[in-house]
Amino acid sequence: MRVFESDVLCIGAGLAGERVAVEAAQAGFRVICLSLVPPKRSHSSAAMGGMQAALGNSIMGEGDCPEVHFNDTVKGSDWGCDQEVARLFAETGPIAMREMAWMGVPWSRVVPGEHTYYKGGKPFQATEKTENEGLIHSRAFGGTAKWRTCYTSDGTGHAVLFTLDNRLLQLGVDVHDRMQAEALIHDGQRCMGCVARDLRTGELVGYFAKATLIATGGYGRIYRATTNAIICDGGGQITALETGVVPLGNMEAVQFHPTGTVPTDILVTEGCRGDGGTLLDVNEYRFMPDYEPEKAELASRDVVSRRMTEHMRKGLGVQSPYGEHLWLDIRHLGEKHITTNLREVYDISTHFLGVNPIHQLIPVRPTHHYSMGGVRINKDGHAYGLQGLFSAGEAACWDMHGFNRLGGNSLAETIVSGRIVGAKLVEFLQGYETVFSTQSMKEAALKVKDRIAALMRGTGDDCYTLRNAMQDIMMEHVGIFRNGKDLEAGVAKLQELLERTKNMRLASGNIPGPNAELSMALRVPGMLKLALCTAYGALMRTESRGAHAREDYPERNDKEWLNRTLAYWKEGDTLPTLKYEPATPFYILPPGDRGYGGGKIITADISSEKIVPYAQQG
Repeated sequence: MRVFESDVLCIGAGLAGERVAVEAAQAGFRVICLSLVPPKRSHSSAAMGGMQAALGNSIMGEGDCPEVHFNDTVKGSDWGCDQEVARLFAETGPIAMREMAWMGVPWSRVVPGEHTYYKGGKPFQATEKTENEGLIHSRAFGGTAKWRTCYTSDGTGHAVLFTLDNRLLQLGVDVHDRMQAEALIHDGQRCMGCVARDLRTGELVGYFAKATLIATGGYGRIYRATTNAIICDGGGQITALETGVVPLGNMEAVQFHPTGTVPTDILVTEGCRGDGGTLLDVNEYRFMPDYEPEKAELASRDVVSRRMTEHMRKGLGVQSPYGEHLWLDIRHLGEKHITTNLREVYDISTHFLGVNPIHQLIPVRPTHHYSMGGVRINKDGHAYGLQGLFSAGEAACWDMHGFNRLGGNSLAETIVSGRIVGAKLVEFLQGYETVFSTQSMKEAALKVKDRIAALMRGTGDDCYTLRNAMQDIMMEHVGIFRNGKDLEAGVAKLQELLERTKNMRLASGNIPGPNAELSMALRVPGMLKLALCTAYGALMRTESRGAHAREDYPERNDKEWLNRTLAYWKEGDTLPTLKYEPATPFYILPPGDRGYGGGKIITADISSEKIVPYAQQG
């Protein structure tokens, strides 16, 4: 088995992984990045709308500051986030965006003078100040008090990823693509790298590292209808969970985006609604102001997705061969705006849907989009349970999103957390020496070999049958609205599928080398464990908070549920072991009403010593 050694191993080479790699490489450490695909094809490139940072450069962002951004983030999380982390994020955001400009990101810039903008489908005039000419511009996004989403038309992820990837090349970082991490190398206390499988050859490759980062993105492919790419299978979370000592945080917190397209499930950005697009029903009636008079289409994503679902339940959806949907209307924005600021939306609509959004409505419905849960880390990015293991981006539960993240905060998180976690990782490495255990690597490799051997002799279901069944169960039982009966049934069905994976077979035959089916088969048992962490966590959380909406427990219960779920998986178990910890170490913004979304709140008594002012650092 080939073995590589480095100071830092980044599992994942999207925005979060590359930003950490840049930080470590700039400090003089040797870095290796592993990626399932060439880095520029990471799912980060699909992010469209922008990154939130309180710059206050546009006329509609005037008066913005990190504290306002912090308040929006906490309210968006439905008070489920770590407020210390949310403050750190909001304070660092403006610095991180300007750094990316220095690295070469071509941010859309302020043009002084009078401009026509749209809100709720109606035009209004705003005059951009002469003194702000050339500064980073911003657009409106849901759940925000100010316009603060920095953007590059609607290709923000693409622009930032290409910029970071070029920076990696300048710094001489090694990237090993088409590599699938299969198991972490650890001794129960220290993480020392991972064993990966070369997708080109099928061989196992060992990677020793003083510090290991999991930055593999989300796990959306446990659902049938998702905006996530096929590579978003939760590989990083699986490797952490399989250690038995690293927990996953808030796995029940799953976000559905209001505007996944029908029938492709490809996302069209929240920037459409931020720029003035509206949602229409079967009668082409704009319904969101009836539910959310103040925010309308720009309430937080969890709220808009629920309102859309409620409206369709009333029989006001559009029937189609591909299922029920609603309409997104951006026609009034005009050809110039659509083909410049929303050019990717134009391309997606015309090429994948056969719809010209300049003249036609876009068919949309709520679609799984984002995972607030992930590898539980502390504010420095260090994973619980193993020294030397870090995580960042969507793969992690840092936890600035709580039970719902605001649009634009996740893309910003990749860069902000990458910067912060990268700096803390460098700090960890300063003077750190360790002895790599060849025995631990041997044990990790043997586990992977044993799993492959079991698949070679299996006689049961193939991996695609089991994966598809899992995806259907998650859609049916663990969707936008949840209840105890459905969740219990879903958990039981997922447990039965997990048992069936023990005799999984390879339909393509016993081909041990570069076999795509084998790659998927190695993932499916772990994906089922992630699904069970999600479904069982949702069953046990008897309240509604953010994107976790229980029809049988509709109140947000601050009295009993101001906490974070930690899911551990013990070897041989069929369910995760759940533990809980306080959602936040202190409250800068005590629990209250979000200002949108409605719903009742069971209040909690927060002691005065738990409340600190925003300016109090520590």
